[in-house]
Amino acid sequence: MAKIKNLTITSPILFALPLKSTWAVTPIDINSPLSGGAWDGAGKLKFSRGEVLAKNDAQFLYLAIDVVQDTGNDSGTGDYFWLSFDRNRDRAITANYDINYALYPGQPNKLARQYYLGPARWTGILNDPSSSEVVQEFGSSEASSASHRIWKFKIDLKEINIALSWPLSPPYSYFGFRVKSTRPGFTTDFPGNFFKDFKKLRQIILSRKPGIPDKLAGPVIGGIGLIPKSNINQSTGRATTDAGYYTHVQNAAFGGTLNVIGNRTKLQQLWAQGARKYRVLIDPPTGSAQKLLSNWSNYRWNGSSYVLQTFSASALGYYQLANPAIDYSIDDLLIQFPTIALLPGIHKITVIFYKGRTVSATDTVNIYIDNHLPGVNIESIKHGRSEVSACAIETIGPAPDGLNFRITAHDPQGNLRAIQFRATYGENQATGIFSESYDLSKGNWAGHTNLLIPSSGNWRPPQSCAYSFVLTAWARTTNGYGYIGHNSTHRNLTLLLK
Repeated sequence: MAKIKNLTITSPILFALPLKSTWAVTPIDINSPLSGGAWDGAGKLKFSRGEVLAKNDAQFLYLAIDVVQDTGNDSGTGDYFWLSFDRNRDRAITANYDINYALYPGQPNKLARQYYLGPARWTGILNDPSSSEVVQEFGSSEASSASHRIWKFKIDLKEINIALSWPLSPPYSYFGFRVKSTRPGFTTDFPGNFFKDFKKLRQIILSRKPGIPDKLAGPVIGGIGLIPKSNINQSTGRATTDAGYYTHVQNAAFGGTLNVIGNRTKLQQLWAQGARKYRVLIDPPTGSAQKLLSNWSNYRWNGSSYVLQTFSASALGYYQLANPAIDYSIDDLLIQFPTIALLPGIHKITVIFYKGRTVSATDTVNIYIDNHLPGVNIESIKHGRSEVSACAIETIGPAPDGLNFRITAHDPQGNLRAIQFRATYGENQATGIFSESYDLSKGNWAGHTNLLIPSSGNWRPPQSCAYSFVLTAWARTTNGYGYIGHNSTHRNLTLLLK
């Protein structure tokens, strides 16, 4: 990767600039007017009938299609939209994976989802729950003072397969849409025939840089990812943020690939004072401090696209400070490094800035690193006193006859976030058997070993069927942008009810 000098991730369509989303400091209420202020500073892209606006936070893409030429205030669903995303970003239609959003039949403010089957072919409407929404508005906007139709969307990033934590590129997707107007009459696709050929889709690049608030940032090291240094307990190395913060974590360890982010104001001051290089040291749980050497890439905005720029240390362990005035996909990034090979425990990260040979500033942060996944095991499934082996066919008598289980979901480092034990059966059916989630009162929660479920009585299957009993445990570990890591196991058998 260090040998790559230039790489762009913009659309290959000639002169087709991407739509560059900006950060939504607070979640946008799409029921509020477009002109209400929440969309100020949104990324914009013009099309023949108006413009598209985009903002995002760590959970949702907020998209507005401002159709300034649709000036007829038609009721019902005669006016409609399609909105498609290339979920795997391969610029080709992938059956049963790439997604299209549209109006739910007969309901002008209900969002429906369907998968593509091929060019201009789709599945029926998906029935699984969704937190995505659509609201249509008829009013004015910055683009036009005359009242016109506006479609406003709140799209769950998970549904379109976007994660802000991608280490090797800014988060992005490819999209296209159709808008239909009754008065005046027009049907406009952007780009033309996008639903037949995904090579025509336009790129949208999401923001992942809300900026750590100054009041929460450390004096030099602002934080790890989006987690401010002030929210990291320097005694335990674990992080807790407020429920309304961009990234909500509770007593979380760190793992995966980490971004050490500088304090924006301090970096600007250091740059103005002539500081141009810095070193990074790591002090592990045992042993002495050593230079933390890493190679990484960050995308620099050149006015039309993001261009890859690589960073690495000199032979003496010095990194060059990037100009804080330049727009990068990850602003104020001091170092990006993988933690997978590091032992669990508290590691102290120290950053030292230099002007020539003189130390200009220094700061440290202690972080508890743990990349171990929780251990999971279905210790036993019993019918009465008899063990039921995998793949068995077992007959369950009348109530209260049933099964009981013993499960283990355990994290010896105390970084367990949640446990779920459930049974899947039939066609996409599932029933919960046991679940437990973390709260701060649990401290460093290790989970359970050989736990009896249910604690009394028996569990009865809802119907005669083949069942898969699935045990999953999630780690309370963050990469600074969200929780990462889970482990799962399952056992299958057939249950027949008398």
